[in-house]
Amino acid sequence: MFDWITNIIDAVGPVGVALLMFLENVFPPIPSELIMPLAGFNAQQGDMSFIGVLLAGIVGSVAGAALWYWIGAAIGMRRLKKLARNHGRWLTLTPSELERSADWFSRHGGEAVFFGRLIPTVRTFISVPAGVAGMPVPKFLIYSLIGTAIWTALLAAAGYLLGSQYDLVEAWLNPVSTGVVLLIVALYLYRVATFGKRLRRETE
Repeated sequence: MFDWITNIIDAVGPVGVALLMFLENVFPPIPSELIMPLAGFNAQQGDMSFIGVLLAGIVGSVAGAALWYWIGAAIGMRRLKKLARNHGRWLTLTPSELERSADWFSRHGGEAVFFGRLIPTVRTFISVPAGVAGMPVPKFLIYSLIGTAIWTALLAAAGYLLGSQYDLVEAWLNPVSTGVVLLIVALYLYRVATFGKRLRRETE
């Protein structure tokens, strides 16, 4: 994957950075932890401007977030409630829990989107509940833009400052990303296993 990312950035410059960051938001296995430090390193070598790299990364990343927001909005709360009634165990949400989650997101959705954009893996999927909850598009874009700009700038700056040692960023962030994924999977399995107990508690 490293060579593939390198070839795209070398071939089309900032456009390639934007494309890769868009794909990173659509297909999480493509890591921004590798894309942006590498782009920052290229800027340090004079192949691209740092501002151009940063803007390209932000544009591509926000475009990917907007796609997931649209998917969440297309699903909508009504369809999600129907899924919860018919297949709640695999969704890990009862209809009542879904309503409470929607209420929470309506109150704190902006902060959730902002901080979610700073967390590996979570940053990809936080847009879906924003779309489902019907967060206003301008509000979603503003919080996404701010969180994305911080994350992208940190990674690009690390690659720029570390020079040829930019791979140290990946070496540090990869275990963090893996840990977040494992935590999410463990939480999902726990909620699947305890779904019946939670549903019975609600009906009582």
